[in-house]
Amino acid sequence: MSERVPTSTGRACRTILERGAEKVGRLVREAPEVWPFYTQGGRWVRGGETWTEWCQGFLPGQLWILHDFTGEAFFREEAIRRCRALEERAEDPRVHDHGFLFRSSWLRWFQHDGDPSLEEPVLRAARTLAARSRGGGRYLCSFLGDHSLFIDIMMNVGIVFYAAGRMEDEDLRRTALAHCRTTRRYLLRGDGSSLHEGIFDPATGEFLRPSTQQGWRPDSCWARGQAWALHGFADVHRLTGDPDMLAAARDAADHFLLALGGRAVPPDDFDEPGRVPSDSSAAAVAAGGLLLLADLVGQEEGGRYRNAAFRILEGLASSEWLAPPGPEPEGILQHGIYHRRKGLGVDECTAWGDYFLLDAAWRALKEADS
Repeated sequence: MSERVPTSTGRACRTILERGAEKVGRLVREAPEVWPFYTQGGRWVRGGETWTEWCQGFLPGQLWILHDFTGEAFFREEAIRRCRALEERAEDPRVHDHGFLFRSSWLRWFQHDGDPSLEEPVLRAARTLAARSRGGGRYLCSFLGDHSLFIDIMMNVGIVFYAAGRMEDEDLRRTALAHCRTTRRYLLRGDGSSLHEGIFDPATGEFLRPSTQQGWRPDSCWARGQAWALHGFADVHRLTGDPDMLAAARDAADHFLLALGGRAVPPDDFDEPGRVPSDSSAAAVAAGGLLLLADLVGQEEGGRYRNAAFRILEGLASSEWLAPPGPEPEGILQHGIYHRRKGLGVDECTAWGDYFLLDAAWRALKEADS
């Protein structure tokens, strides 16, 4: 057991991954037609409202992680089958989520096998996302239209940096970096908190006003958006070495941890008054981002971020948040939220919550066993 990873954290991560193997294994065996999005009454919605189609990469991502954890060929075979079914989405112009769709699925497959043909859908997806550049090249617009910039896109823009590096395409890199700088300037505030959405003039790139689709108010701090910010900026720094992106990741992480306090899981919006339901998926996203950030900074600061991630993971492995064994709920991580304003997936399991929980747990467990 690594000295950097407490025994209790290693045990918690193993519990998470074992539960994931049980839940995901049952799902793909018994309901092969289902692509997890959010649950309703503990069962993954089958044909329910989705608002936008952004989650299909998370199941193959979970399958690749579980293949690595268990060594079972079954998970690999299912991951490949799901990747193949997803390939046509590489050129889908309707979404801004090509990182979620292809880095978690096809890029993992390419990294496992090294076959150059497996990388091609990833590169095509990156070019499709880069084509969303608006505002005189200053940002990548959201699926809602040319005027809209989401903090969520920080978790997707990494695929453009990846492709730029692989293809030695400086134009792609400039497009991605301009987006990140615009996001940092207008969606990340001085105290490190984030806006969910910015409204811009798509012709000039002028920032017009804050907005939100899922938070309490346009100027409030939606917790999952804050987790996207800290994880996304850290990822971009890892891919580029840009010091401004590291500073943004630190600011976002510090605000998240300050607002989180002693809890493992945040409320849906950090600023909303009253009794606000929790969003466990935001905690899972943040845990992975904190582990990533810990590896990018000095030892003392890294230890603080790493320990915070361990505390969150241990909390998420408890019976309060981790789904019990058995057929229901069908997901792994309970008490998440998709879209509270639309009444979708409130106090339920979510595909991204499960994926980022498994991803963070596997990263921590590998470190513990090294």
